[in-house]
Amino acid sequence: MTLKAYLIIMSITTLLCWLAFGFVLRSIDPYITNWVGFLLFYGSLFLTMAGTSAIIGFLIRFAPHPFGSIIPKCFRKANTELRQKGAGLKRELVFNSVRNAFRQSFFFAFLIMAALILLSKDLFTWGNLILLISSLSVLEFFLISYKKS
Repeated sequence: MTLKAYLIIMSITTLLCWLAFGFVLRSIDPYITNWVGFLLFYGSLFLTMAGTSAIIGFLIRFAPHPFGSIIPKCFRKANTELRQKGAGLKRELVFNSVRNAFRQSFFFAFLIMAALILLSKDLFTWGNLILLISSLSVLEFFLISYKKS
């Protein structure tokens, strides 16, 4: 799949998720709904947040910025060196960036959903939030360092 096709498909599906989330917001009353209503709410919000943050994460990595790059210099240097080595490595760089943005968007969406669920159950405290962020950070570091042999 080309990058252009990925961005088009991702944008269309994210727009559909936004429409579904809007429909759920307008049609479900949280005071009289059962677990299916809450499942639709949290599920549609999760997919909406994941899609939107995946697109934004990709754009942050690759879009030119008017005030210079917001990506640290060490990463820019590595990206520049890889881009100069050839098209194969450039394609691999783009694939890795898309994969990282997609993975991190799911972590971000999970963080938001978990915080909202904890808030709805009156369990949202700083300690729980720090524990949630720490566990997601450990999982992200593990996935970054894990190399397939």
